[in-house]
Amino acid sequence: MRLADEIRELVRAGFSGIWIQSFEPEDAIAELAQLSQSEQWRLASWDIDAGLRGLESAAGVTDPLSAVRSLASMPSDGQPTLLVMANLHRFLGSAEVVQSLVRQVAQGKVHQQHLIVLAPVVQLPVELERVYTVVEHELPTRDQLEEIATGIAAEEEFPGGTERDRVLDAACGLSRYEAENAFALSLVRHGRIEPSAIWQLKSQALLKSGLLSLHRGGETFSDLGGLESLKGFCCQALQANANRTVKPKGVLLLGVPGTGKSALAKALGNEVGRPTLTLDVGSLMGGIVGQTEQRTRHALKIIDAMAPAVLFVDELEKALGGTSGSGQTDSGVGSRMLGTLLTWLADHESDVFVICTSNDVSKLPPELTRAERFDAIFFLDLPGKSQKQAIWQMYLERFGLDGSQELPSDDKWTGAEIRACCRLAALLDVSLVDAAQNVVPVAVTSAESVERLRGWASGRCLSAESGGVFKGATSISRKVRRRLPQNPEAN
Repeated sequence: MRLADEIRELVRAGFSGIWIQSFEPEDAIAELAQLSQSEQWRLASWDIDAGLRGLESAAGVTDPLSAVRSLASMPSDGQPTLLVMANLHRFLGSAEVVQSLVRQVAQGKVHQQHLIVLAPVVQLPVELERVYTVVEHELPTRDQLEEIATGIAAEEEFPGGTERDRVLDAACGLSRYEAENAFALSLVRHGRIEPSAIWQLKSQALLKSGLLSLHRGGETFSDLGGLESLKGFCCQALQANANRTVKPKGVLLLGVPGTGKSALAKALGNEVGRPTLTLDVGSLMGGIVGQTEQRTRHALKIIDAMAPAVLFVDELEKALGGTSGSGQTDSGVGSRMLGTLLTWLADHESDVFVICTSNDVSKLPPELTRAERFDAIFFLDLPGKSQKQAIWQMYLERFGLDGSQELPSDDKWTGAEIRACCRLAALLDVSLVDAAQNVVPVAVTSAESVERLRGWASGRCLSAESGGVFKGATSISRKVRRRLPQNPEAN
């Protein structure tokens, strides 16, 4: 619902205290002015710089307390009066201002005088929590963004069809002011509106939040050997979504370190033409009471506004691994953050495809893996023989190595270790066999952890390579099991 429609309903219903959360105060005031003109309401506005405007009896008043009290001087003739006060939250530390607001809201309900606070955040003192109604000034829709673009660009500078859809996808999540700047920058730089300039400004906006970053690398699935079943599942879910009402949720990737979990998440966005957002869950934690919860909600709100997108959360167990004891260690902050994330994963309606990765499922909260959090849970095992051949060939070409030379024994290697061997061979100018002497695979250094992970995934996860349910341990795993200590707590 548009801001004007919401305010019209609230004013007609007699709500005298309204808080509008908006990052675009000028646009919000312009919309309220247009509404007031059409409904024949009186409208006044105040900010600390320009003072009170619209009330002749108190013109130029800069003191917030006097501005609030001036509303009571307006005539009670049955015609609603709206006083819009910008950034008043900066002055709510004053007991006089708060008390005056409480009294004015109570009197305004009788005299149809409506005191509207316009601010980018909602910071209500306890005295005002029950008397103010919060309304959110939504960011522009695709139709509004298209209207902005067509207003500043000629027809030939803003192409139609698929290219226009790409531009509007890139602009989603920007304010009207940011969108105008992005479109103007693209016109100056390219002579037409293109997504590249928009993504640049959008990336800067995300960096300012400190919660998310925009990955704009050039990786594709051709840079990632194997994992055919996982690739096909993700592409089918995202590409088919254009013609379906059911939106995909995402996948949880469990596996041995170095098997391509993060690489796939970064490549998927380029493969399907979506931006890849990276969320650092650790950055959500704050040192002030309530800050973690606020940051979490704010980050999820930004993510929803950026749709359609791919959201990448790496090594999730490191951020959420201690939530089971959160009540004893951090007053329950971790548990509340987890609850917010779980609710969003299950219920969000935005077109955001989530990819979470983990190297140790035992540290993940069990409720994270239940149905409807993700579309599927995939296990990425050590690559098989055919998969390794593809990975060797890819990295031999990338590092300019002789493809006819003898390959080292790679029985327990991951794709990351194959890459490391090729990189070292190129760096040290030695053969692959010699370079392999400097590579110790994770299946050896962390054999017990790899074995436990495989054992848990057997029958519980889908195979990222061959499809279907992942099936148990290999002969290598059975040998490791025999060497494990008989400690029931390890399982």
